[in-house]
Amino acid sequence: MTANKPQDKLIAILGPTATGKTRLAVRIAQVLKTSIVSGDSMLVYRGFDIGSAKPDETERGGVRHALIDCLDPADESFNAVDFQRLAAEEIQAVNESGAIPILVGGTGLYVKALLEGYRFNENQEDGAYRASLEKLAEKHGKAYVHKMLEDVDPEVAARLHVNDFRRVVRALEVWHLGQERISRKKRENGLVYDACVIGLHSDRKILYERIEKRVDAMIDAGLEDEVRRLLAGGVSRTARAMQGIGYKEMAAYIDGKSSLAETVEDIKKATRHFAKRQFTWYRKMPYIHWFNVDAVPFEELVETVLETIKNKFI
Repeated sequence: MTANKPQDKLIAILGPTATGKTRLAVRIAQVLKTSIVSGDSMLVYRGFDIGSAKPDETERGGVRHALIDCLDPADESFNAVDFQRLAAEEIQAVNESGAIPILVGGTGLYVKALLEGYRFNENQEDGAYRASLEKLAEKHGKAYVHKMLEDVDPEVAARLHVNDFRRVVRALEVWHLGQERISRKKRENGLVYDACVIGLHSDRKILYERIEKRVDAMIDAGLEDEVRRLLAGGVSRTARAMQGIGYKEMAAYIDGKSSLAETVEDIKKATRHFAKRQFTWYRKMPYIHWFNVDAVPFEELVETVLETIKNKFI
């Protein structure tokens, strides 16, 4: 009988936006002499730097970061299935080199799917059918398309909000192609990896202040120029990457649909809501070891997290 292959080891650092995940991960990676795997759906796109809070070379601290700047936003899309595959390959390679990689999370579905081994439907896409659904929504409203999903798969329809239009369309597309559900199934035996999962959280008031300062800094750093450059370079306003927070609002401003002050406030509001959604995802992950980033100085947090990691793996 062949023995089961040992699980690959993984350190994951999760938490809402603006809690300092990258800074902590870089320091931990420097100490452990390992690399980082990005779990953020926006960081994969080249040129989407300021609005995605992509760490620059200085912030990366000489640490290798995988799944950053690997796709052309003009003609390539990225989803949870792509992330699972590429992240798993990177994690395996780093384990084989004798190190334990650090996953730095941002997109709740991506991270949870990777850690728990969700198996997604693998049907192909049907662009013409998807376009027809978008036209129906323009003519009759999103509720009309949501009702179409309710008619064929009420369970999935109940799970998806009428305004979560992209996923409603995808669910209908999957059904159209193979009468399958878009439902996700996780493995029965718990986590896919031998993982130490660290969660960072902050007092809501303090977190929101950090978010507001971060958005102001993005504006000062030239977010408007970045979006203009991307649009001029051939990235469509309907591209998935351009739907990211900061980008769709700034594109609307460039189109004259809002003032700059309104745009900045819209980005701040959307980012606050995103932080809430992230924490909702993480509450579903009982294996996270939580740390309050406001409670101790950064260096003390580093030492405490390192101790937690060492207790897990040594």
